[in-house]
Amino acid sequence: MRSSTLSATIFPIESKFEFEKRTDKSLVSGAIRLHISVEIKGEEKVAPYHVQYTCLHENMFHYMCETARKEGKEEVQLPKAKGENAWKVYFEAHMQEIIEEFAMRYGIESIYQAMTHFSCLTTKSISTGVPAVMSTLLANINAFYAHSTGTNAVSASDRFAASNFGKEKFVKLLDQLHNSLRISLSVYRNTFPASQKEKLQDLKSTVDLLTSITFFRLKVQELSSPPRASTVLKECALNCMKTTYQFLFENCNELHHREFQDGGGGGGGGGGTTGGHVGPSLDSLDFWHRLVELIISVIEEDRNSYGAVLNQFPQEVNIGQLSAAAMWTHFSQDVQFALAEHDEKRLCKSSDYMNLLFKVKWLYNKYIADVPPHKGTIPEYPRWFQPFVMQWLSENDEVSMEYLHSAYARDRKDNFQKSSDHALFSTSVVDVFTQLNQCFDVIKKLECPDPEIQNSFLNRFAATIHKVLLAYADIVKKDYLNFVSKHEKACVLMNNIQQLRVQLEKVFEAMGGKALDQETQDTLQALQDSLNSVLDDLAAMFASSQETAIVISIKEVGQLLHKHVKGAAQGKADSQAEADLVLRPLMDYLDNALMLFAAECEKTILKRLLKEMWKITICNLEKQVVLPPLSDPRQLFINLSIPTNAKAKVAGMSQGLLSNISNISSQVSNVSVSNISNVSNLLQDTLSKDIEKTMTPRQCTVIQIALETIRQYFHAGGNGLKMAYLEKSVELQSLRYALSLYSQTTDSLIKTFVGTQTCQDKPAVEEQVGEVSIQVDLFKHPGTGEVKITVKIVAANELKWHNISMFRPFIEVTLIGPHLAGKKRRFATKSKNNSDSPKYNETFNFILGTVDDPESYELHICCKDYCFAREDHLIGVTVLQIREIIEQGSCACWCALGKKLHMDDTGWTILRILSQRPNDEIASEFVRLKSDQRHEGAAHGQGQA
Repeated sequence: MRSSTLSATIFPIESKFEFEKRTDKSLVSGAIRLHISVEIKGEEKVAPYHVQYTCLHENMFHYMCETARKEGKEEVQLPKAKGENAWKVYFEAHMQEIIEEFAMRYGIESIYQAMTHFSCLTTKSISTGVPAVMSTLLANINAFYAHSTGTNAVSASDRFAASNFGKEKFVKLLDQLHNSLRISLSVYRNTFPASQKEKLQDLKSTVDLLTSITFFRLKVQELSSPPRASTVLKECALNCMKTTYQFLFENCNELHHREFQDGGGGGGGGGGTTGGHVGPSLDSLDFWHRLVELIISVIEEDRNSYGAVLNQFPQEVNIGQLSAAAMWTHFSQDVQFALAEHDEKRLCKSSDYMNLLFKVKWLYNKYIADVPPHKGTIPEYPRWFQPFVMQWLSENDEVSMEYLHSAYARDRKDNFQKSSDHALFSTSVVDVFTQLNQCFDVIKKLECPDPEIQNSFLNRFAATIHKVLLAYADIVKKDYLNFVSKHEKACVLMNNIQQLRVQLEKVFEAMGGKALDQETQDTLQALQDSLNSVLDDLAAMFASSQETAIVISIKEVGQLLHKHVKGAAQGKADSQAEADLVLRPLMDYLDNALMLFAAECEKTILKRLLKEMWKITICNLEKQVVLPPLSDPRQLFINLSIPTNAKAKVAGMSQGLLSNISNISSQVSNVSVSNISNVSNLLQDTLSKDIEKTMTPRQCTVIQIALETIRQYFHAGGNGLKMAYLEKSVELQSLRYALSLYSQTTDSLIKTFVGTQTCQDKPAVEEQVGEVSIQVDLFKHPGTGEVKITVKIVAANELKWHNISMFRPFIEVTLIGPHLAGKKRRFATKSKNNSDSPKYNETFNFILGTVDDPESYELHICCKDYCFAREDHLIGVTVLQIREIIEQGSCACWCALGKKLHMDDTGWTILRILSQRPNDEIASEFVRLKSDQRHEGAAHGQGQA
């Protein structure tokens, strides 16, 4: 050890002393640094004791490691010491005794010993248990230098600078250690395998050591902004995750086979690749499924294994979330690029892309959605898959249409059996919506977080629904006529369309209802309207099939009305009884029919049928009972009071009609004489029967009561049609109007006719048979207020007639309007021989009363061919309404002539009613004028004569 014969050894001792003021008045204070060189005689050439200690400590550490390695143990044998000073125990007992003896004899500071042992441990920093010891040592070193006492005002930096270990040496040691720790943490999955609990503890201690280094730099070295331990850890973890993902990507198939089939090892290293690499391809998506599974295993490992030990900075570094975010970032870049390539080629089936989408969605929802920075944001992955989802939806159109046709064909083959005991619709509707709901379930399960993309999916699905349901409705509509006579099947088909509407509403609500995109709402609403229209058409077709039976019942009503209701009006009770009597055939039919419909139809369908039946019933009640049809318009004036000089002409018309039938038979070889006779007799019988159908006031009263009974029947105490609908129905208004006209005076009806029939000259516009030049002037007497109408017939032009060799045209002008009884109403010009453009220049005057305005009058102008002792033949007719010339006061114009006048339903109704007043001269004249029309047969006959 030492020898007295050796020369003296000199070694320095440096100390620093702080001086404090003795009193407040003391002027001297500060510090004195002493550098004392101690010379021991005989030891002049021996190394300093601190250097000797360092050599001793390092050699003992090396010996311990080598011995342990040879014995197959851990290289660093850590002593098992407890207590407050356990950190000062560096070796096993016998080795620890040696260094303590040396330190005690030669004055080696305990902090120097700690720093020396720390230096030794840096060479074995990745050995099991070493990071924890190093972290404890450095923490105590930090405490020694950084925690000053009240009597020691020397800074930590100064104290560290005075260390015998050497400031630069220790700082360099820490820098190297810091870099080494960064490298280890950057491949923490390799350095600290999750399968080894001891290594996981070392990982935790490594981060603690990193924290202690940061503390040393901040408190002892007093650096202004040393790298934060959390920042360093985050950077290292991200680097490790990047290399891990790259390793997974490059060795995906092999790792997946080993991980999920062979039950092999961990989550993959951060380093190189292995052989047999098979990357992603354009004709398969299996690679991406495997990669997702490997990524999930890595995230789970980071979350469950590494996250439990790397928890020193919970607010800054969550290793599980960091791993998920990093893996998603790398994965999303690769899969997005790959899907863009797939979009160009489309070599895989759409269902394969859908399966991958579900896998990616599951990965995102379970591991990524709640991880910063993705939390609360809309992910991009739905947009990557949008083209493939749209492709799948388009293909689903074809699948759904095929399913629809097969379902309907099967349902038709089974005679549209009801889908259940309580259902009124058949199985094809259930089958169609089963297919559509399966498609919608897929869209729902996508749980697309991007509203814009979700709207595009729903809009496309709405187009599918629109196509499929309209196709079903079209098939039913085209096939419906085959079943309209089979009431039960016809009702089932209507119920099917109604069930489409019900199910469509449910799908609409399931898709989001009013929250849907407006375009999608419009598509579904248009479909609902189309189905509603189809249902209306089917109901109308079905009701039309019942019209024949309804008409038969209503004709029986008319027969009973004319048979049992005669004479003057009776009391209300009697009228009600009569109404019930005449309605019996109709009500019996409606009871039987509607009971059947109520049992077989949905309530909505039943109401539609009620509406159609109501329309048919009321319309036919008007047409068959109130205003029965005429076989010929000339029947209007058969029984009218006809002047004596015109009876022969009217008889000639009837005879001419019958003779024309005979003429027709001569031209048709297969018509026998007996048949012609039958036709003539039938025509005469028809005319007489139609004349018998004129209604008396008593009959009108009965019909009004019957109408109220029918209205209450269809209302059914609130269970049928709404009373407001019945009241506002056009059919009821028309019938009531027709009944109301029966009670009006002739003047009132004529005034109504003039006011409503504004297009009487329409036939003249469509087919002109000539024209008349007329000049009309109005004069109002200033005193009496009477209006005089002066009419000048100037000429006619281009009268179209078949034979002008015996042609004697004349112009007849009749004033039509109310309150003209006893006044001159009709004037006629002289006839002109054999001219199709005769000149007349004749003037006539009409006097209007003061009761009605001139707007209520019109001039009826007709051109006729004069025939002695026979009917004058009508050449053409037109109307000039006074209202058109009131403003100017006069008018000179050419009026086109037509073969007849045009009238709407109101006009014909008025004519029918007036024709039932044979004793009214005004009514008779009006009906003759308005119903008269040119008959070509008569003209031909004259020409031949």
